[in-house]
Amino acid sequence: MAGRIREDDIAEVREKARIDDVVSSYVTLRKAGGGSLKGLCPFHDEKSPSFNVNPSRGYFHCFGCQEGGDVINFLMKIDGLTFAETVERLADKYGVQLRREDGDAPERPRGPARGRLIEANKVAQDFYAEQLETVEAVTAREFLTGRGFDQDVATTFGIGFAPRDGEALVRHLRGRGFSDEDAIAAGLVAMGRSAYDRFRGRLLWPIRDASGDTIGFGARRIFDDDKIEAKYLNTSETVLYKKSHVLYGIDLARRDMARSSQAVVVEGYTDVMACHLSGVPTAVATCGTAFGDDHARVLRRFLHDHEEFRGEVIFTFDGDAAGQKAALKAFGGDQNFVSQTYVAIEPDGLDPCDLRIQKGDAAVRELVAKRQPLYRFVLANVVTKYDLDRADARIDAMREAAGLVSSIRDKSKVDAFAREIAGMIGVDVDDARREVRRAAARAERPDERRAAPAAAAAAAAQPSRPRVPSLRDPRFSTERETLKIVIQHPGAVGRVIEGVGPHDFSHPTYRGVWEAVAAAGGPAAGAKDNGWSTRVRSSAADPAVSSAISELGVEPVLTPAEPTPTYVAMHVYRLQELTTMRRIAELKSRLQRTNPVEHAAPYNKMFGELVALEQHRRNLRDQQVKSQ
Repeated sequence: MAGRIREDDIAEVREKARIDDVVSSYVTLRKAGGGSLKGLCPFHDEKSPSFNVNPSRGYFHCFGCQEGGDVINFLMKIDGLTFAETVERLADKYGVQLRREDGDAPERPRGPARGRLIEANKVAQDFYAEQLETVEAVTAREFLTGRGFDQDVATTFGIGFAPRDGEALVRHLRGRGFSDEDAIAAGLVAMGRSAYDRFRGRLLWPIRDASGDTIGFGARRIFDDDKIEAKYLNTSETVLYKKSHVLYGIDLARRDMARSSQAVVVEGYTDVMACHLSGVPTAVATCGTAFGDDHARVLRRFLHDHEEFRGEVIFTFDGDAAGQKAALKAFGGDQNFVSQTYVAIEPDGLDPCDLRIQKGDAAVRELVAKRQPLYRFVLANVVTKYDLDRADARIDAMREAAGLVSSIRDKSKVDAFAREIAGMIGVDVDDARREVRRAAARAERPDERRAAPAAAAAAAAQPSRPRVPSLRDPRFSTERETLKIVIQHPGAVGRVIEGVGPHDFSHPTYRGVWEAVAAAGGPAAGAKDNGWSTRVRSSAADPAVSSAISELGVEPVLTPAEPTPTYVAMHVYRLQELTTMRRIAELKSRLQRTNPVEHAAPYNKMFGELVALEQHRRNLRDQQVKSQ
């Protein structure tokens, strides 16, 4: 459709799409005071939460990486969407009818829009779910019932069946108006001599993102004559589906994760189902790949995993060699979490699904409850490889265990782990500590030591930029608080702000914020316009100013209630007093450099200005006292 989306429709989308509602699909948010919410930033790794959301003004800002903006900016950044795609997606979700103005539409990126791919996956899921009830799907239904899952469970998890006919979904999607290009881009259809269904004759699990949108499928082999030998097939990498970021069950588990600060990582789709049905609603699983750093980042966002609050991540592994290898890999990524990491091993080697079948729901809950620290499990597996009755074997065991411990990035844990090694092997604690230090020294690579001076030299070669003071420098605290009031509560400002101008802001970034405010019509224009603060931000060409606006929009104002006229006046008068004091200082400096005999007229004029400025400063101080 040609033409730009109408501005008033975009404004309606911003108004109806509450930023806290949208962001909470990706980040666990908690109250932070002053009406703001706080969580771990989804755009960079951090230990303490610096990501803030202000629902009343519709802003988010991270004080760590400086990302910020409104609800549209958030979705564009986190999902890699264009502006138009984001508006269309939010409009569809919140029931806003979009209209377009005449004129040429901006060039769209090649390929179907993300919203189109999500819709194609949704249609495919509904189609597969219907097929599960057909005669052809009897083997699929028997597979589910054999594992304790009835039709209601299948419906809850959206399970379906892909017909063995290689073009059943192709025809269905075409009938619903999807092109072959749409279906291929969504990962549902492949192209050979002609288009054909990617999944054929398999039991299917829809894989959803945290917001509940279906973005791909996991398909299990159920027929012996299936020409594809692989037990599981997953959607290939698409715009929607990135296997290193996807966790099956995250849409169902995320709220319970936030409430309990616990995540249980299992190995398969049926294990996730068994856990949820058994009363462990925090279970998730990777999709066709090992648990990695990106998966850890996803979990951290929902666990509220930071220094101030420690939750727990529980991995379930088999006790065999493969399980031990997986545990070692998880231990290598242990430092991705502030939360404590654990491992849950079933003595008989049963996974959660088989455990539920054989021993019931309580056994699954007990498996999780009897978790043990991951590091202890890993170190114990290392130690058991050696005959500890032999002195040389004890030394070898200590060296291997020390090598693992020395790789830990969180050095505060090293001493405790050294004690564990000593206790397991039966050696002196000081010997274990020394071995850990030796292992750390051996791990340090000479080329890394040489690279440090080179990196420093490269940094020194970069052209220097003029240094700008920190926005949080106490010298600018009045400027900051005044602008926070203006951005967050423009209706509370009143006429007292009319005397303020760019010259009242000594920090160049704050001056740029005020100029953006003025360009958007001033605070009066935002008194009854919920989208005003967004227009202020969009009018800023300087990224530093744009970032500052979102930062000022989420940081709580330093008053527990709505700013009163006296609170506003106190800050405005103080702001103007500081401007006057700067002018007084400049004038005194000029007077000091001027000869009163040789340049009597200019000197007397400046002296008169100084007297007037001193009187103005006293008046401003009196007005501040009255407003307190």
